[in-house]
Order: sequence, then structure tokens, then C-alpha cells
Amino acid sequence: MLVSRCIVGNVRGGLLKTCTHPQRPLHRLLSRAPGPALRTRVAGSLLVGGGLLAAWWWVDSEKRQQQRRRRVEQLKQVSLGQGTFSLLDHGGRRRTKADFLGRWVLLYFGFTHCPDICPEELDKLCGAVAALERDATLPPVQPLFVTVDPERDDPPALARYVRDFHPRLIGLTGTPEEVKRAGRDYRVYASAGPKDEDGDYIVDHTILIYLISPDGLFLDYYNRMKDQDQIVDSVRNHIKNYEPLDPD
Repeated sequence: MLVSRCIVGNVRGGLLKTCTHPQRPLHRLLSRAPGPALRTRVAGSLLVGGGLLAAWWWVDSEKRQQQRRRRVEQLKQVSLGQGTFSLLDHGGRRRTKADFLGRWVLLYFGFTHCPDICPEELDKLCGAVAALERDATLPPVQPLFVTVDPERDDPPALARYVRDFHPRLIGLTGTPEEVKRAGRDYRVYASAGPKDEDGDYIVDHTILIYLISPDGLFLDYYNRMKDQDQIVDSVRNHIKNYEPLDPD
């Protein structure tokens, strides 16, 4: 048995008194197992903690669902791209909006006789698409070019034009009414100017690049002030944070 000693005394009187008392061995103190009451309290704490975690997860899940539903409604209220266009691609094949569902799309409206702005914007759009393609973690982005000059931009004219920009760029055209309807869905303004002595003319039109989600909803747009790197960063951010939307 271990013994500990204490000394008690009166310094002034010089009296000292010693005493001894037993001390439990250290190994006995360390080897004592928790009793049933402690195990019960620990188990109860774990159950309560697990219940709280499950409740938090359910509340967070419901909150996300509500946010997604509100987001769907907000995007629908924008009323951009809500129609179902039907146009001919540069190979003469009929294409509708449904053909591009499930894919990210960068969309631009212009015309092949445009002297400078349209080529510059398509270079920027297709450069962004090519840059995004180099990131293996991202899905491919489909580039689309819709003409606002269907009288001159038939499928063969579009085929000659789009091959100078990107191998996956799709040109779309149609009847004047079909083209007008597609532009109206994205609030695109287009007006042909007067013809010169050679019958040539310029089409004044909206200059925007549109980002369309795999759900077919408009997400963002980029004007002439946005450069290629800014578009790449924006599209990448949208893709990384994307969650499929449930229209119901």
C-alpha cells in the first residue's frame, strides 16, 4: 500500500506533526471502466446529436428545394428564350430548341454580311468555347449562331461562314417569320437598313451573347464590354454551381 505523508506545524512554536494516510495505487485509478450511468449518458448524447444532425439535414434540403423552385419561377418570369424555335441548320436539317436540351449553349444573333462586329463577337464566343473545352472537368458548351438576315443567309451561306470560327459552331436560319419568332423569344432587335446601289445593306441588331442552361432557360448574357476571359470565368462558375431545375 502506498503511503503519503503530510507535515503540519507551527512555525513560531517549532512544533511539527506528521501524519500518514493510505493512497490508492495509480494503476487502479487509471484502469477503472466507466459505469453504466456514464455509458447511458454517452449513448443518449449520441442519439440526441444524431437526431439534431438529421433534422438540420432535412431543413437544409427543404430550404434548397424552395430556393430552386423560386429560381425556376424567377427565370421563367424573365421570359427570355421561353419559345420553342424551329429553324434549319447550315446542313439543311430542321432543328428545334428541344434538340439542345441537356446541353450548355452560348448563343449569338447576327448575319454573315456583317463587316466587323459579328466576326469579332463570334471569335470571342468560339474562343470561350475552346477555352472551356480544355478543362476536362467541364461538359462541352454548344456554340450557336442564328442569323437575323434570312433573305441572304441560307444554309449554304451559313455553312461557308461558320467553318471559319469553330468546328462545332451551328448556324441556324429559316423563313423570315421563323427567324423573327426566334429573335423575339430572346428580345432581339433586328432591322435591315436601306440598300445601296449594289443591293447590299446592313442589319442593325442586338449585340449580345446568351448563356442557356441544360434546362433550356436563359441564365446570363455578355455584351461587347465582356472579353473572352470574363465569359469563360462566368460560364465556368455557372456550370460549377448548376443544379438541374425541376419545372414542377
